[in-house]
Amino acid sequence: MRLGCTLGSLGGVGSRPAGYVEFARQAERLGYESVWSAEGFGTDPVSLLAWIAGQTTEIGLGTAVMQLSSRSPVTAAMTAATLAQISGGRFRLGLGPSGPKVVEGWHGQHYSRPLARTRDYVAVLRMALAGQPIRYAGETITLPVAGSEVAPMPMHVPAQLASVPVYLAGLGPKAIELAGEIADGWLPVHCPPEFVAVSRSRLAAGAERAGRSLAGFDVAVMAFAVVEEDLDLARDTMRPLLALYLGGMGTPAANFYYRLACRLGFGPAAAAVRESYLLGYLDEAAAAVPDELVDTMTMAGPPERVRERLAAYRDAGTSTLIVALVSQSLPERREQLEWIAELAPDA
Repeated sequence: MRLGCTLGSLGGVGSRPAGYVEFARQAERLGYESVWSAEGFGTDPVSLLAWIAGQTTEIGLGTAVMQLSSRSPVTAAMTAATLAQISGGRFRLGLGPSGPKVVEGWHGQHYSRPLARTRDYVAVLRMALAGQPIRYAGETITLPVAGSEVAPMPMHVPAQLASVPVYLAGLGPKAIELAGEIADGWLPVHCPPEFVAVSRSRLAAGAERAGRSLAGFDVAVMAFAVVEEDLDLARDTMRPLLALYLGGMGTPAANFYYRLACRLGFGPAAAAVRESYLLGYLDEAAAAVPDELVDTMTMAGPPERVRERLAAYRDAGTSTLIVALVSQSLPERREQLEWIAELAPDA
């Protein structure tokens, strides 16, 4: 099992952008295989990864995730090709459809048929990266636009461009199958090892539908982590984060993390968290997150406990474990980075 880590969003790590380079370089020295940046509520992952690409030499660079609604598939292909070039082939493209809160609220698009949209998007993106003229008629994307007299155009792709692996985020059964069918990797978050193990059959079903195997497929699980001798303190560190995801992400009708918590058997607890959060009672929402939910959806506690959790992810079939550190200051994050590297089991 390879180790990866998230960079967080600008404004963290002591509010010093240079801290992200220090952090990435340390991860590279410690043997982490990759660093990942999210398209959060204020950070562009492409700019951040391009900056880090020029100041590192070996570590992989990935988006986890870049939202479909913020770029056309050809723009995403140009972005991926450029990052692959300047990083010497170290870039991997993580994509996700996001949710209605962002898609409709920020990007002015209707959030509908996310799986069909993802399928069409990846098809066009791969066509562009292959240098083929873009002619596509799918359920959600038609290029050139219907009724146009414009001839299909190819993207100029350098002959030496390395293949860009495409990863898909998703937590629902159909989304997981789609990743197995059309992607090179799967990017789930908040999933316990048991969920990862069960989901491998979904990935296999998708691969079978496409007539391919999962050989070389990367199950890249993102897990929020804190190593802390005081188990109660470690859990309390995670509670506000989980309250945000269960109550504040998405909309009441479309919150994938809430649905995941329900699938994992925490329906009543998740409902209590969401109710308090939506009413603006953030402290009460965090307090409503039970210990068992923290233990299931995160990796928190004393070193030995985290070591066991890391081994469980490996045994469940995780090929890349992307550690999302919750500490904000750079010294704390660097200390946590060392802890995880030391505790990680042999592959």
